[in-house]
Amino acid sequence: MIIISSPISEPNEINLINSLFQEGMELFHVRKPDFTAEEIQSFVTAIGLEYRKQLVLQSHHHLAKALGIHRIHFMESSRITQKESELKRYKESGLILSTSVHSIDDFNDLQNDFDYAFLSPVYESISKQNYKPKTDLFEQINKRTNHTTKLIALGGISDENIKFILTNGFHDVALLGTIWNQNNSIENFKICQKIALSC
Repeated sequence: MIIISSPISEPNEINLINSLFQEGMELFHVRKPDFTAEEIQSFVTAIGLEYRKQLVLQSHHHLAKALGIHRIHFMESSRITQKESELKRYKESGLILSTSVHSIDDFNDLQNDFDYAFLSPVYESISKQNYKPKTDLFEQINKRTNHTTKLIALGGISDENIKFILTNGFHDVALLGTIWNQNNSIENFKICQKIALSC
């Protein structure tokens, strides 16, 4: 199961991240859009070194190698402006790439460079106000032609809908609001994880 960091600093955040890893979190996306490179470096080095290979950088990709991180993520806007040669260079250097899309057509157009892609929002977002799907993404999945890139659901994911998501075309889910915008983050994760593992 994939967790995306809160975009802002949270109380006791590093301890919570380490606890999520101890509970079986597979990947953790470091998404701090307003952090400088120095702040990202400080944030990453505070997380347990044993989890470094499970971290994904969403910004300041140039830090990946020095930090021992093997995964980088491109938001849709940065992917669109990225040259194909640059993506190939990242890939050839041994990095695992992921990205974000907002329609199945854009997902189908992805090159084979990407291991997985977030398709969002699947449901009304828990963390962003008034961020809701414009179309039924589950109906769009029938138009999927890209079977190389894993399809990850993002947006409004909770214990109430994970089973439906994972039995209707998605490989996995990414959690953000369910972890950072509600109480009992660890307990929420464990409940969602148990449901996902049963599907």
